[in-house]
Amino acid sequence: MTEPRRKRGAERTSNRGPAAIPQLPPRRVVNPYPPMALLSPDQIEAIHQASMHILENFGIEVMSPRALSLFERAGAKVDHGSMNVRVDRGMVEEALKTTRSSYTLTSRNPARAIHLGGNTINFTLVAGPPNVHDMERGRRAGNLADYSDLVRLAQHFNCIHMLGNQVCAPIELAANSRHLDTYFANLTLADKCFHVSAIGRGRALDGIEMMAISRGLTLEQMAEDPGVTTIISVNSPRRFDEMMAEGLMTMAEFGQSVAVTPFTLMGAMSPVTLAGALAQQNAEALFGVVLTQLVRLGAPVMYGAFTSNVDMKSGAPAFGTPENTKANIASGQLARRYNLPYRTTPGSASNAADAQGAYETLMALWGAVLGHGNLVYHAAGWQEGGLTASFEKLIIDVEMMQHMMEFLRPIVVDEGELAVEALGAVPTGGHFFGEPHTLERYATAFYQPMLSNWQNYEAWQEAGALDTTARATRLWKKALEEYVQPAMDPAVREALEAYMARRKEAIGQGEP
Repeated sequence: MTEPRRKRGAERTSNRGPAAIPQLPPRRVVNPYPPMALLSPDQIEAIHQASMHILENFGIEVMSPRALSLFERAGAKVDHGSMNVRVDRGMVEEALKTTRSSYTLTSRNPARAIHLGGNTINFTLVAGPPNVHDMERGRRAGNLADYSDLVRLAQHFNCIHMLGNQVCAPIELAANSRHLDTYFANLTLADKCFHVSAIGRGRALDGIEMMAISRGLTLEQMAEDPGVTTIISVNSPRRFDEMMAEGLMTMAEFGQSVAVTPFTLMGAMSPVTLAGALAQQNAEALFGVVLTQLVRLGAPVMYGAFTSNVDMKSGAPAFGTPENTKANIASGQLARRYNLPYRTTPGSASNAADAQGAYETLMALWGAVLGHGNLVYHAAGWQEGGLTASFEKLIIDVEMMQHMMEFLRPIVVDEGELAVEALGAVPTGGHFFGEPHTLERYATAFYQPMLSNWQNYEAWQEAGALDTTARATRLWKKALEEYVQPAMDPAVREALEAYMARRKEAIGQGEP
């Protein structure tokens, strides 16, 4: 009796053949549940007051003469020698009056527009790693071929709503102009919104210009209907370097989205206590918010959070820790305190697409969801503390994101779902397999995983005994086979190519 059962199990798997990878259809993901509140209103107010004390008495170093002038004209206390800027709470309150609680980013495909704010959740591809990895070719430096394949995977999977800024760095290309090649890949291989690099004015403006070309808009029209965003990473503690400040001001000037995100690692770049780190994060984020509004009233801006901790034995960053998860939830409370959209991140310090990578990422992902994050950055493919973009980890992350999306679907309670008639029709000790109620719903009743394996042990062994990571390898390769490049008007493509050529010639050996 056992042997035929094993064979049937293996045959069921092998006979699936060329069936498409099961995935959820494109949809706007909404969190219908109340946000979790780790902090009391009094605690939130205490963090706010501590942040105001930091801004008013300690100040923030701003290494941009243009930004210093903006703050000075607005009434801040500016010391040009030390580049220290102190702002009072009144300036913060005035800036928050002109920010938006929500806004929309529109890509070259309007059907891919994303909503930032409220209860909407958007997931992005990992961004920024210098390295890339898969189980067949190993760890290697980032390059344009792998970059392009990772963008194709992001386009293929519906749960990835946005591309990050350079999923891996194509280091074979010139550092001062490769952002043009990656923007071009983003726009031609996908039709989703993407993050531009804000390392200085040139890189940010190039991303804005190229998105405008792809949409057939002028920069003035793009300012009224933004299509790109960026992450402004504060050099914690309490420093905005010149390139980040210039990138922020450029994005705000042209009406594009900015997520001001302090890099507060407890014990290193911020106090070792969570309350202290949150107070610092809050001060730095609000300072950046103020700068966006000094540049352009109503400029779209997000409250960004990236608070985690370090390993106090080695100083190495740690992610997906209990402290990181609590920070993700608490930061959502602070973002809502100021009525701002909220950017957060799941992450892992694991060096492999393994169990550690999964449980750390999922821990932080729960924090992002319970904290009502609107933009969950680095959600797919993050490995090695952000130093590597992993093909297998991307697949594992997609599975976890889809699980989360299905968890967020509300439970329906109506006559059909209560199934009282079916309960009465099945005798005690019977089963529901053949019941009309089951047959009407069985195909769509439950989430269908793409990565999990539910075979019994013998069938799993006969099918090759592949673990999760090995199955993920098969899936990313299959996804690339299934990938369909989105159409683009040849005239638009030519305009983008011409823009790239002009800009590369203009940049030459200098900085953009």
